[in-house]
Amino acid sequence: MRALHESAAARRVASRRRLARACATGLLALLPVLAPQAQEAGRPWLDTSKSFEERAAALVSRMTLEEKAAQMQNDSPAIERLGVPEYEWWNEALHGVARAGAATVFPQAIGMAATFDVPLMDEISRTISDEARAKHHEAFRNGQHGRYQGLTFWSPNINIFRDPRWGRGQETYGEDPYLTARMGISFVRGLQGVAPDGSLLPESQGGRYRKLDATAKHFAVHSGPEADRHTFDVHPTARDLWETYLPAFESLVTEGQVKAVMGAYNRVYGESASGSKLLLRDILRDQWGFKGYVMSDCWAIVDIWENHKIVATPEEAAALAVKNGTELNCGSTYAKHLPVAVRKGLIGEAELDDALTRLMTTRMELGMLDPAGQVPWAQVPYSVNQAPAHDALARRAAQESIVLLKNDGVLPLSKAIRRLAVVGPTADDTMALLGNYYGTPADPVTVLRGIREALPGVDVVYARGADLVEGREDPGATPLIEPQYLRPAAGSNERGLRGEYFRNKDLAGEPVLVRVDAQIGFRWDRGSPTDNLMARGEAGPDNAVPNENFSIRWSGQLLPPVSGRYRLEAGANDGFRLYLDGKLVLDHWEDAERLRADSVELDLEGGRAYDIRLEYYEGERDASVRLAWDLPGAKPPFEEALAAARDADAVVFVGGLTGDVEGEEMKVDYPGFAGGDRTDIRLPATQQKLLEALHATGKPVVLVLTTGSALGIDWAKANLPAILVAWYPGQRGGSAVADVLFGDVSPAGRLPVTFYSAEEQLPAFDDYAMAGRTYRYFRGEPLYPFGHGLSYTSFDYSGLRLDRDRVAADDTITATVTVRNSGQRASDEVVQLYLRALSPGRERAVRELRGFQRVHLAPGESRELRFTFVPSRDLRHYDEAARGYAVDPGRYAVEIGASSGDLRIGSQFEVEAQ
Repeated sequence: MRALHESAAARRVASRRRLARACATGLLALLPVLAPQAQEAGRPWLDTSKSFEERAAALVSRMTLEEKAAQMQNDSPAIERLGVPEYEWWNEALHGVARAGAATVFPQAIGMAATFDVPLMDEISRTISDEARAKHHEAFRNGQHGRYQGLTFWSPNINIFRDPRWGRGQETYGEDPYLTARMGISFVRGLQGVAPDGSLLPESQGGRYRKLDATAKHFAVHSGPEADRHTFDVHPTARDLWETYLPAFESLVTEGQVKAVMGAYNRVYGESASGSKLLLRDILRDQWGFKGYVMSDCWAIVDIWENHKIVATPEEAAALAVKNGTELNCGSTYAKHLPVAVRKGLIGEAELDDALTRLMTTRMELGMLDPAGQVPWAQVPYSVNQAPAHDALARRAAQESIVLLKNDGVLPLSKAIRRLAVVGPTADDTMALLGNYYGTPADPVTVLRGIREALPGVDVVYARGADLVEGREDPGATPLIEPQYLRPAAGSNERGLRGEYFRNKDLAGEPVLVRVDAQIGFRWDRGSPTDNLMARGEAGPDNAVPNENFSIRWSGQLLPPVSGRYRLEAGANDGFRLYLDGKLVLDHWEDAERLRADSVELDLEGGRAYDIRLEYYEGERDASVRLAWDLPGAKPPFEEALAAARDADAVVFVGGLTGDVEGEEMKVDYPGFAGGDRTDIRLPATQQKLLEALHATGKPVVLVLTTGSALGIDWAKANLPAILVAWYPGQRGGSAVADVLFGDVSPAGRLPVTFYSAEEQLPAFDDYAMAGRTYRYFRGEPLYPFGHGLSYTSFDYSGLRLDRDRVAADDTITATVTVRNSGQRASDEVVQLYLRALSPGRERAVRELRGFQRVHLAPGESRELRFTFVPSRDLRHYDEAARGYAVDPGRYAVEIGASSGDLRIGSQFEVEAQ
């Protein structure tokens, strides 16, 4: 009987795949012609002459209650009898298509915000959407409907980065609502296939169908702590809610026309954010007129009853969420419990119909149920993925994102330098390029590699010098075994080890992929296992190796170059074991831990071949594995770094953070870090100690920071001649850093967050009051202010004019200013406009960004720039008594300059009383 069930299951899978291939290859192209027959057959949802809404309603009306509930969760199953293919809603595209194998990786979101360049964001988001469409249709043609293969993307994250300790702040566009809104709107339009001016693209370019769905998340009032996100209840003041936490979401809904909104885990005023009547009904739909769909964050519906304890049962939680406006459940609560809720009378089936019709409408608007030949976006060729032009754009974006915090004249460095020491734990670490929610770049360029490629013929000496953080078994500290010391079999002329890849965790059966890997140093994200280091592309034909539950055996011979005592090290995300000459020397197969590394010391003979075998399995989530060694006589890393510095003309120290220590709800803690957040904003102690020792050598030290957040680098500011912030700069980050270090590009990135002093007493992390936070409300002296960034040239500001000095609240004011490059180098300048209240009265923000333009000027070139603003939009505050926005009459200042702390020129105007 079991065999019969398995056979039936296999037939169902094959049927679904045939249906998918039919849709993808256009075999259903006759459906529009046969629309009347389709109607007669009872399938009006396939009639393309009808509106998407009509078709969706007709389809929903044919579903059973259980089918409806199942379609309201992220992994929606196929309904074969209705011709509906399965669909997985879960997809990510924070700074490139993520977790789906090979894709172009742009700077992390915080780095894109640092560009202050909306036109550049337009290009980036359009490029991401091209790759997304191409990857989706390639998967669909192969009958694949898995996670990270769809058209609904859960990006951007537009939460306000209110506190530098939040590990997910790297995913945002910074601390300012206005900057967040402008960058977010651009990102949404590029993903959804809308022109930068907001108009629909011509039908010939896909205008009838939306290109992708973007998702504004996490709605609302969410920015850590990560450890408490499933339980805490935040009660912001009405002023903070409406002036800080909601404006970017309102802009993306009303101006950006974002199609989807994701709720948050936490409660707001006692209601779950993923089931809040206030947020999802009263504000989102009734006040802002949102027409799209809302989804829960993943397993947030479980939190409603299990953690928040708002209701007692899962069926009550499911009914509450749907009633209050959450149509799609990331998780399994809806499928299991909505039918029960309907039968218990907790919710009516008509309410499910309304919610599901929204979801089916969006699938139709994306062209999912129509012949591929009818959908222009389906014609995007797979060859666009990781195209050379995309790589060039990633490099330009990284160049524009780099912020020069300090320069005492040491930069740019001369390319004629005799010897350069590159030191630090993130100098040659691919993770330092990627941040989180990333794809797999074809050929990632670390900072070390970027510098070496920029200095052919120069002696560039590298020493890691220190671990990223104290107490972390850092598997990246020990050098990988290089290819010349490995061969796949005795007598082979190839270099490396034979890799056998299996579709299970047990190395069982026949391998689905066999290849020779030159080095064992891999880092795979949650998508298809794709080789970051060796740039081989997808792992086997048709992604033969799954993204989880796989194993690999590497075997061959180890060829030590000299006799002596070696330290062999293996490290992996999950289980591994290492054999030498048949003897098990390292075994962590059963006690696997995330990012574990272990080593063994052995006496080996030079010139002898040793049989070596490394076995590895991956369970779930991110995967990594490496095989490394220390040769006899190797200096300790710290001493090696100091020796390199003493013998060099200058030192570039590359350090800071990576996505290994800051990020989303992590399970590991280190000194200064807790669950992905930080408890200390200073540079990790391991790096600070090394940095001070390098400075003591007397050689000039340039600090390059990889980070997703602000760092308290007081000592570096006081002692080092130059400091760059590279963020997590994406696949060409190393090239971009080198471009700036050696003067091929003049830096012009700006800080989208305030950098505070290390000893600044910030408000409690779990306090959501904005007082004392961000440049808008911080009254102290920042280490580096919001908007700060230096250049290799200088700029003058002059001639500020307002077209009126007395206005009504709804009037538009135009400010005109002239900016001139008064230096000797061509460069970009980011011109920023801030507004500030001058009249005494209610407590307000210190000042607020209300305009910015990034312009390129040659030496001596001038340009007149125009900014417009409207008091009713740009000077509004929330009036708690009136329960709405208002504009105070009185005098205001317009201030224009290079940062919130470097305002060069100003003027005043008055807003009349209503």
